[in-house]
Amino acid sequence: MRLVPIENVRPNTVLGKSLYDIDGRILLRAGVVLRENTIAKIKQINILSIYIVDKYSDEEVEDIIKPELRQKAIITIKEAFSNIGRLNKTKPEKNGENDYTWQEQSYFYNIGKMAVNLIDDILNHKDVMLALVDIRSMDNYMYSHSVNVSVIALTIGMAFKLPKKKLEALCIGALIHDIGKSLLPKEVSDKQDQLTEDEKEIMKQHPRLGYKYLSSTYNINSLSKLIVLQHHERPDGKGYPDGISQDNIIDLSHIVSVANAYDNLSTDVPGKRAMFPSDVLEYLMSYAGTKFDYNIVNTFCRIVIPYPKGTIVEISTGEIAIVEETTPGFPLRPTVKIIDGPRVSNIGIKIDLIKEISIVISRVKYEI
Repeated sequence: MRLVPIENVRPNTVLGKSLYDIDGRILLRAGVVLRENTIAKIKQINILSIYIVDKYSDEEVEDIIKPELRQKAIITIKEAFSNIGRLNKTKPEKNGENDYTWQEQSYFYNIGKMAVNLIDDILNHKDVMLALVDIRSMDNYMYSHSVNVSVIALTIGMAFKLPKKKLEALCIGALIHDIGKSLLPKEVSDKQDQLTEDEKEIMKQHPRLGYKYLSSTYNINSLSKLIVLQHHERPDGKGYPDGISQDNIIDLSHIVSVANAYDNLSTDVPGKRAMFPSDVLEYLMSYAGTKFDYNIVNTFCRIVIPYPKGTIVEISTGEIAIVEETTPGFPLRPTVKIIDGPRVSNIGIKIDLIKEISIVISRVKYEI
């Protein structure tokens, strides 16, 4: 199966991955044949890309976490963020500290439990390579993004062989890294159009707002709180909110910074399509040492799979090929099989792009 923008999906296409609504209920199950009216309804609920099965790619793309766990994690974050934002609009502060309700403490407890479940699920996964298969509605974007960032961050943390307690702090910090956005004015946090300069400055307050909000709770590890505060800081000191540099940023914050950037750049949003996979990795590598920690980018680029098995690509020879395998350490140089092109004799030939260094992937193809 392969991920295709919804505008490229044609009637009578088979759905490859189940679709969920904003509350985690299944809307359409994998295997259903999509009719024209169904495709139109998918567009209406702001799902921008879906997985399809066709004659070129019928093998399942396995998520690094179970689909039901992903949906449960999204709902856990949604309940916490939406209710924390609502509760804090009416709740006074006492002595400059938050007076947490039992509801808020229960949200922190549930997030901690969810972090343990995510870690255990990923540790049980047979492959540490990261190929994201998240399909998200823009109505659930922030919550899906939080879960994706946690999964990416955990994969990086495991590559560094971090102990489990540190992985828990990393996962919790990644899950709640944007909690400060729930405390911003709705007209800024929910705006889908481009922000004005004043709105951008308001948005930049979310790390400090989140950290201040969490400062008094005993249910969140101090390392996780620092992730919330520091996930937009940069090694060169040009980040925010404090403009601190490399040595003053904890390693877990550096990890979440890379995970956050990768998910943002590789995701479709209204008015902006996801960057081409190779461009995302090149972006990260070009800013390694300035925007992002060099060692973390270097490790991440060895474990990510920008072209999952089944992806249809055009290669620099002008031929169309399907990705068959990715070798660890060489994410942009998979093995591909030619399925179409000007030379019929080449159809079916496999090319290992690690060996054929003069050939590169030009772009992902959605229609053939």
